[in-house]
Amino acid sequence: MKVSGSEILIESLKKEGVKHIFGYPGGVVLNIFDYLYGDKDIKLFLTRHEQGATHAADGYARSTGHVGVALVTSGPGATNTVTGLATAAMDSIPIVVITGQVATSLIGNDAFQEADIVGITRPCTKYNYLVKDVHDLAYIVKEAFYIASSGRPGPVVIDLPKDVTAVQAKFNWPEKIDVRSYNPTMEGNRWMIEKAARKIEKSRKPIIIAGGGVIGSGASPELLELAEFTRIPVTTTLMGIGGFPSTHALSLGMPGMHGTYYANMSIQDSDLIIAVGMRFDDRVTGKLDAFAPNAEIIHIDIDPTSIRKNVDVAIPIVGDCKKVLAVLNQVLKEGEMLQWAEIRKAWLKQIDEWKKLRPLSYTFDENVIKPQYVVERLYALTGGDAIITTEVGQNQMWAAQFFKYDKPRTFLSSGGLGTMGYGFPAAIGAQVAHPDKTVIDIAGDGSIQMNIQELATAVLYELPVKVAILNNQYLGMVRQWQELFYGERYSHSHLKGVPDFVKVAEAYGAVGLRATKPSEVDAVIKEALKIKKTVFMDFVIDWKEKVYPMVPAGAPIDQMLFEEAPKKEDKKLKAVK
Repeated sequence: MKVSGSEILIESLKKEGVKHIFGYPGGVVLNIFDYLYGDKDIKLFLTRHEQGATHAADGYARSTGHVGVALVTSGPGATNTVTGLATAAMDSIPIVVITGQVATSLIGNDAFQEADIVGITRPCTKYNYLVKDVHDLAYIVKEAFYIASSGRPGPVVIDLPKDVTAVQAKFNWPEKIDVRSYNPTMEGNRWMIEKAARKIEKSRKPIIIAGGGVIGSGASPELLELAEFTRIPVTTTLMGIGGFPSTHALSLGMPGMHGTYYANMSIQDSDLIIAVGMRFDDRVTGKLDAFAPNAEIIHIDIDPTSIRKNVDVAIPIVGDCKKVLAVLNQVLKEGEMLQWAEIRKAWLKQIDEWKKLRPLSYTFDENVIKPQYVVERLYALTGGDAIITTEVGQNQMWAAQFFKYDKPRTFLSSGGLGTMGYGFPAAIGAQVAHPDKTVIDIAGDGSIQMNIQELATAVLYELPVKVAILNNQYLGMVRQWQELFYGERYSHSHLKGVPDFVKVAEAYGAVGLRATKPSEVDAVIKEALKIKKTVFMDFVIDWKEKVYPMVPAGAPIDQMLFEEAPKKEDKKLKAVK
């Protein structure tokens, strides 16, 4: 029995376990949307912009570990997904974006709403397809999901011409696929793992830097086992937040430009770095030739191109983080029985001194709301039991610093691309995936306006997403740089004419709440958490507040700027020998 290409597409998605799609219709995908009409197995969430659909699919993927799916039309519908695709590519997030395309006979003729989306997205996708034959469609869908979710995950585009969605063919679902040119290495080299174990045994000042690969591979239990067994402290990159419990005694928080003092000092003074599923990006390393000057590096990553790309590596281990760490733990436990607590005693004591000298802090003011205080109260009043998404800028850094994440997939943020407007649609995607969870987007008054139209989506589908807007009337991080490095010349960073967010929320049918002083913060948060609707919380914060610590661009990561001078000079702390 023959069926249409549209039916083959949707039934293939069902075979892949897809239950939710985020999308926006248009002329060339009407056959697909018509087939979805009344479908009880897949629910499509109509967003108000294709970028919102792609970010929602991304948030869905980050919070579940499953492939997120977006469906859009051709031309501008397809090009509107590019920012979302680039965001997912930089952060290794598995999504499949299905774009409509003009009929195959019109491709290349500058037809109405035609765009070469395969060519446009080639630099920011893991792979992409232009489907020319309906008989290939089922196989392409299965292959796309496999490529998106295996190895180093990433976004895949399926560009589908209108005639292919209409023509009929038999639906043959492939039981397996074979991509000869794509075979990710899952098992780490045993000899290299044993070499790494011996290096760990000899180290006196080791540190683990865990990245998004830990979360992507589900390696959090193995990482915790390694850290606790060997008594090695752990710092997590922005993408790795939640991969190791923030409240654990061995946790150092985040490293890098806005990382903790003790994480950066530990890296700089270490003799061994065990890098797991991270890529040593510039926000982590600072000045490269001054990064970790005394440390050898063990680098574990499934992507061989990420190893040695930015830093020299003594022991490279290509493989899935979860599998490699499991073997590494086994080798260490089978090795010589060492007194790990005694070996690490002096090192951990040094780190404790750094923690006491420079804890994450801010100056509380009873007359004006400090953004850090809002984030702390969100953590306290939720008990940490929430999925947090962020926009990008100061709000993102405060959310990373002052909320504690003890579980993976509870902190969703655009890291590599730094996409303003990411957090709200990502929160929608996470809420769809976890209807019973508290989902909060910690936003800035600049970022939230990038995709504010998705309020309609959240309200339409009765998604109780909460948005905490840290409203300082500025593009906060831009203003901070202008104050520190551009002589306080605030060129076009003052957001004059910021809307009344309470009224905006109400106009869309959501709930708007506002706090203008610290004494009102708890009441607003409690009310928002109690209401089973979409809520905007407008916190009018101190516009002068900056994110600290801060490493100036191009400086070593141990040269940090702080709000206040330390209680005692750093030089009084002797490094562990």
